[in-house]
Amino acid sequence: MNIYAVGGAIRDELLGVPVVDRDYVVVGATPEQMVAQGYRPVGKDFPVFLHPQTHEEYALARTERKTAAGYHGFQFYYSPDVTLEEDLARRDLTINAMAREVTPSGELTGPVIDPYDGQSDLARKLFRHVGDAFIEDPVRILRLARFAARFADFAVAPQTDALMKKMVAAGEVDALVPERVWQEVSRGLMEKKPSRMFEVLRGCGALVRILPEVDALWGVPQRADYHPEVDTGVHVMMVLDYAASQGYALPVRFAALTHDLGKATTPEDILPRHIGHEGRSVDLLRPLCERLRVPNECRDLAVLVAREHGNIHRVMEAGAAALVRLFERADALRKPARFAEALQACVADARGRLGLEQQPYPQAERLREALVAARSVDAGAVAQQYADQPSKIKDAVHDARVDAVKTALHDVRA
Repeated sequence: MNIYAVGGAIRDELLGVPVVDRDYVVVGATPEQMVAQGYRPVGKDFPVFLHPQTHEEYALARTERKTAAGYHGFQFYYSPDVTLEEDLARRDLTINAMAREVTPSGELTGPVIDPYDGQSDLARKLFRHVGDAFIEDPVRILRLARFAARFADFAVAPQTDALMKKMVAAGEVDALVPERVWQEVSRGLMEKKPSRMFEVLRGCGALVRILPEVDALWGVPQRADYHPEVDTGVHVMMVLDYAASQGYALPVRFAALTHDLGKATTPEDILPRHIGHEGRSVDLLRPLCERLRVPNECRDLAVLVAREHGNIHRVMEAGAAALVRLFERADALRKPARFAEALQACVADARGRLGLEQQPYPQAERLREALVAARSVDAGAVAQQYADQPSKIKDAVHDARVDAVKTALHDVRA
């Protein structure tokens, strides 16, 4: 029985990137032998075991064969006679198909085992598929695109790009389950340059199949007073990359991606203006989130930003009453942390423009000050004053908040 560390851990070690976790493959063992040594079985489709001390996962070497469309249509074969090279052959990219032997104490030993020339592709900064088995799993398109967001200076090998286009044309991407699409897209959103993920997906034709609402943004002109030489799709990618550069959380990045969806449905006779695109964005966003089963936290922030980002951009012109109405619509009085994330998405929107990456955004500070003032109002005390007139409580609390915001901002407007 021989144990090997495989995949991303070897790749990252060669790149000098910190290794977060390791995947292990066991060659020459049976499930019974693993259990006898104290490993605990956890695999459903094929034998995976937890190490008795470290609880890391160890999988028996296996091969796989495509039996049906989609991600789950595979039949796995595992046996002590499956070699390491055969196990590595089923992996997606050459840079993920390398291994090193592991000693009984868990230390890496010996040279890198690299039967598919992954080290050469690392040096060339190239994503290249291991073999034709790549075509059997549509998730590999998403994984490659996600890796492009992490390793932004890597290119897709021409033969791999052609293979992905063939998979899309064959309808393989259409068979992906929503949970897996969201899993890979959300991971890509959290990488260093998420726009590269969408660049790769667009290049092979997969984006229009999994996120047609986003794909439709390319070719849609921006407002003439922004940067007319850049279309909406490119602008959204700049917004997304700015959000990533600031280390914003996943809900903020998803909101950055989806805030302008409605611009793709702007009537041609009013272009390049996009009157009413906020409402259209929400109308597109809700079914998108339902289709991909986007978590509520991401969905709710994205809807808020899509609906209100135009109003937030214009708050320097708004009086105290308008600000309080904004807070009420956004539920900011109860959920100030979520509203703070909405402001982050709006900052990204404002700075995701050519030459404006460092422009001031005073709207955020004005809204933060106003929200502190509005939340300082003791709604219970106000309600007590109108205990005998309950129908007036809501308006009285609203007016008290408006007065508090006026005072805080030294605003004499209504």
